[in-house]
Amino acid sequence: MQPIGAALIDIDGVLTVSWEPLAGAVTALDRLRAAGLPLALVTNTTSRTRASIAAALARAGFAVSADDILTAPVIAAAYLRKHFPDARCLLLSSGDISEDLAGVRLSRDDDPAVDVVLVGGAGPEFSYQAVNAAFGHLQSGASLVAMHRGLYWRTSEGLQLDSGAFVLGLEQAAGTTAEVVGKPAPAFFAAALAHLGARPDRTLMVGDDIETDVLAAQRQGLTGVLVKTGKYLPRAQLTASGTPDHVLGSFADLPALLDQLR
Repeated sequence: MQPIGAALIDIDGVLTVSWEPLAGAVTALDRLRAAGLPLALVTNTTSRTRASIAAALARAGFAVSADDILTAPVIAAAYLRKHFPDARCLLLSSGDISEDLAGVRLSRDDDPAVDVVLVGGAGPEFSYQAVNAAFGHLQSGASLVAMHRGLYWRTSEGLQLDSGAFVLGLEQAAGTTAEVVGKPAPAFFAAALAHLGARPDRTLMVGDDIETDVLAAQRQGLTGVLVKTGKYLPRAQLTASGTPDHVLGSFADLPALLDQLR
């Protein structure tokens, strides 16, 4: 095995839950920084911009900046600019992320002509009327692009339903298949590696979702590290499509693992 030279780290459920730091996470990240390990925080969070995420993490005690963060909306914007230039996009997402969708032409709610339905993270905005309007545009020929397929995430109030459930429903109802641009899409990991200038065989991915974070990264040649925090469920690990390279109690245990791998 090649020595680890970089790390990709999920945020929600790994470093924080509801933007509160998990035990030992701040200290562990500081240790990685002190060791000079290049790292990027990679997240499917779609309710906040990179700047907002960086500010929330700073308030929680993490020494990070927006440049350290790669989000699904940023990757989605790059994908749409390349594959759907000048397309009229209906955004179905919770939170204002327009700042991270540079170059994307967002349609008004009452726009009768939509080329792409772009689905972000779920929230109160996913009303029957909103989802049904998206369904109507898909029936009329619009393409479906999803920032992720996450079915749920963990908050301080427990597991909450996420937009993957709605994406699945729209696919089934409209007879279409969504193009997923966030994790677990190979392009997301490729963009993160390019951001760091890192090789996959010398990079590890730390996440709380065994399929989306860990096994998806392993299929791209990265070393996968599953943490038993956040959305981790024992049953999900038992029924997963593969086996993580490493399983840790929490992100606080990562510096010790890196010492062993070295």
